[in-house]
Order: sequence, then structure tokens, then C-alpha cells
Amino acid sequence: MRIPPPRRRRAYSRLPRLLGLCLALAASAGQAAASASLPRLVTQDGRHALMVDGAPFLVLGGQAHNASNYPAALPKVWAAIQDAHANTLEIPVAWEQIEPKEGQFDFSWVDTLVAQARQNKVRLVLLWFGTWKNTGPAYTPAWVKLDNRRFPRMLDKDGKTSYCLSPFGEATLAADRKAFVALMAHLKRIDGDQRTVIMVQVENEVGTYGVARDYAPRAQAAFAQPVPAEVLARQKPLPGKGAGSWAEVYGDYAEQYFHTWAIARYIEEIAKAGRAVYDLPMFVNNSLREPGPLPAAPWKSDFASGGPTYDVIDIYKAAAPHIDFAAPDIYLPESRKVTSTLASFQRADNPLLVPEMGNAAGYARYLYQILGRGALGVAPFGIDYASYSNYPLGSKFTDRRMVEPFATVYGVFAPMQRAWARWAFEGRTRGVAEGDDRAPQTVALDGWNATVSFREFQFGEREYLKDKNEYAAGTETPNGGVAFAQLGPDEFVLVGQQARIKFSGSGANGAKSSLFVRVEEGRFDGDGKWVMERNWNGDQTDYGLNLPATPTVLKVTMGTYTP
Repeated sequence: MRIPPPRRRRAYSRLPRLLGLCLALAASAGQAAASASLPRLVTQDGRHALMVDGAPFLVLGGQAHNASNYPAALPKVWAAIQDAHANTLEIPVAWEQIEPKEGQFDFSWVDTLVAQARQNKVRLVLLWFGTWKNTGPAYTPAWVKLDNRRFPRMLDKDGKTSYCLSPFGEATLAADRKAFVALMAHLKRIDGDQRTVIMVQVENEVGTYGVARDYAPRAQAAFAQPVPAEVLARQKPLPGKGAGSWAEVYGDYAEQYFHTWAIARYIEEIAKAGRAVYDLPMFVNNSLREPGPLPAAPWKSDFASGGPTYDVIDIYKAAAPHIDFAAPDIYLPESRKVTSTLASFQRADNPLLVPEMGNAAGYARYLYQILGRGALGVAPFGIDYASYSNYPLGSKFTDRRMVEPFATVYGVFAPMQRAWARWAFEGRTRGVAEGDDRAPQTVALDGWNATVSFREFQFGEREYLKDKNEYAAGTETPNGGVAFAQLGPDEFVLVGQQARIKFSGSGANGAKSSLFVRVEEGRFDGDGKWVMERNWNGDQTDYGLNLPATPTVLKVTMGTYTP
């Protein structure tokens, strides 16, 4: 055998090391590519997108009833989700389901759920019902909820035991974290390549009703400690106050803020551990307090103290950096309150998602407003055909009549869902819902204003038809809405129902006369391409664009001329 010369021999001796380095680099690149294609949240210029499969994704969702999280219940869930034209199902995974006996995990429910979601071509947002669900421990395993010595509940001012598990329970946190990490590890094993699950909600509607905070010894000791610097940096002290204990810094707000920090810190430990295993986007939801301007009034037993309400989002940002955003559950039907809630949760550092909303027909109009605002998405609650109604928070119906108001709107958004998500991320979208006062609303667009009015005749102006005082059938209650996407300086896509839209120039266009150049009615096909069905003109444009009861999509080109 020919022996290579010394120089060549040294080169050969380096080959295993070079090969190992190449393999390591390839593995690293593969891991980076896999990480990059994981669902994730991105932010640009204060706007946000949920990236799924490398592109912005619009959650046209439905949340199943709490008790529908079992395989035998799923046929009634999928039927409603399909009828709603939804692309995402939000559904619970309960701690008691996956760890009925301590240390023994059963993921058969998760396996069935993920497999059927793929069959139905639906993405999943999993809701972790762990230590808290609607502030209580109902979804913890029996070995947790019945062992108050090991897993302590909060104490009130009088030393009485509260219904709520304490955020200072070290054993509770350790057990919840262990279960959640096991869930995330299992998801990575069964779904890491397909990404059927795109987000996870950590706990559910946390906080405490009737008790401002925990008064047990460990909590009392923490309450007397200085407010953490990261909290002070975001939730400013009261005027004239500086560093110090919670009571010294926040006065009448101290107990609510302290409880908020304690719960957020607890959730952070769970989210951080879970994301270390499988880094999916994570969020928290909350039962709302009455909306209003900041500073909000101190807690007076009028909402769940400690939850991520609009007035304490900054405390959650400080204490739980592994939670991407706080989201509002909207069961306030009044239009003024809905608008205020959306505005208070949509921030440059907090994406807007509505993970729960009433499923009564009157809420369907808000889909236009929510999606037009550039939200990540929305999910009415109770979208399944179980024989259960959460009226009066939602619909009285449990069949297709409940789904239809949302299905008609989702149906027109579904073919352009990816395009709409991209337009929203680019800041091109706006939206309005008919208010309870039925008054016109003006939408400011780039170079244009759009005035949206309701209960109009499709032909003619009411001011000239004073002998006509009837209104169209189906408009007895507010149900109109319009979402706008501005594709270019003078080009728009409109989606809406039961509304009239009139355009007028603003800025440089305001000094000119304007007109409709072209108004195409049509649809987007399965590939997201525009398909024109007819061109509106004459009677269809003389009095503005009058959208009928059936959700309609228009592609509008405006023009100006000098009179």
C-alpha cells in the first residue's frame, strides 16, 4: 500500500475533524431552519403578525366548549368548525386529563386531537387549563385540588381559605410546570414537523374574585418587600412616590398590582420552561373589567384581581417576558365597550387577538372591526354542536343557526386569509362595526376618507325620500360592518354587509373632485386570486356602495379630477 507523504498524511488526518465540523454545521443549519419555520410572532413598526409556515396567518377561529375536550365529543366540534369556515380551533388540554395520577402522563387526547385536526385541515390553539381556569382549580387533577396542605389555597384578610390556589404555592408551581413541560415535549415529538398547533394559551382567565390578593404568610412577606425594579420600570409609581414596598409605591392599587405580579411571575415560570422545550408563541387571556381611560379606578371587588386586565398589561410584560401578549375575552355586547377594549389591548408591544367572544348573532358584526384593525385573529366561543348554550353570554342556539352569522363573514375572508394577514401586517387594513347608536362612521385612509352609514336604502337618499320611513328586513338590530384593505393609493378591497360606503378625498385629494373609476364585485378563489363577477356602475354607485345583507367583496378603484 502506498503511504502518502507527510504533508498529505497530515491533511488526511484532518479529514475526520473537518467531516465532523461539516456535519455539526449542517445540523446547526438544520436546527436553525426548523426554528425559523416554527410559528412565531414578529413585530414591525408597532404592527404584528403570527407567522405560520413562513408567512402571516389570520386566525379565523372558533373555540369549543370547555367540556368538548374529549375524543367522543370531537365530531360535533369539527362539524361546527367546518360549517363556520374556520381555519383554527381553540380547545382545552386539561391538567387533569393528561396527569390523572401524579407522574403518569396520558396524551391520548392530544394525539387524537392533533390527528383529527390534520384530517380536517384545521390548525390548533391549545388552551392549557392548569392551576387556574376562570380563576379556579377545577381542571387540576384530584390529587392537587384535594390536597390543600401540599397545594395551598389563598387566605383572605380574616385567614379564611379562598377557593383560589395560591400563586405562592411552590409545590403547585412545580407540578404545573412539570405537566406543561411534558405536554410541550410531547407536542414537539408528534407535531414538530407539521406544526398543526400554532399557539398555546397558558392558564385561563386568571385572577381572583372577591379577594384582592393572598394574605397567607409567604404572600404577606413578599408584599412587604420592595417592588421589583422591572415592575417599577413599566408600571410607574403613584405621583410623589419612589421605590419601596408595594403599599408605599402604589397605595390603593397595591394589592391588585401585587397579586398581578405574583400570578404573572407564576405563569412566567411555566411558559419559560415550556418554551425551552418547544418554542411556540404563548399568550394569556382575561375576563375583562369595565373598559375606560387610564388610570383605572382601584379594585373594589368588581373584577378578577390579578388578571391581565388592560390597566396592568405592563406588569405582565415585566413579570412574564415569555408570554407574548395579553388578550381580551369579549362578552360585553355594547359597541362602545368593544371599541374601547380593542383599543386598549392593541399596542405596539401587545398584538391584538380576541381568543373568546360571544357567539350570539350580534357579535358577528365585530369581526369586520377586529380583522380590519389588523388583529392576529378572533374566535367566537362555543363553536360546536354540543347541546349546551352559554346564553345570555352567547347564542340561545346550539345548531347551525348559531354558526351562520359568523360563517357568512368567515366565508368571504377565508379565500384571501393569507393576503389579508399580509395587508394587516403592512398596516393597510381598517374596519368598523355598526354601533348601537346606528350612527355613520368615518374611516381615515391614505388620501381618502370613507364614510360608512347604516340602514340606508340601496337606491336613493333618505333626505329626498321623506315619505319612505321603512327599513330593510334584518336591520332591526345592529349587524352591519365593513373592513377595508388599501392596496394602492387609489385601490381598495372592501368586505362588508348592511352598510353604505362613500369615499371623499383627503390631503392632496381633498382639493379635487373624485369618482369611482371601477367597482368590481367578485371573490377570491382558492389560490387567493381575484375573480370578477360583475362591474358596479350607474344605479349601483350613484348613491355610494350599498352592501347587502350577504357579505360582499368589492375591488374599488377611485380617481380624481380638477373641476
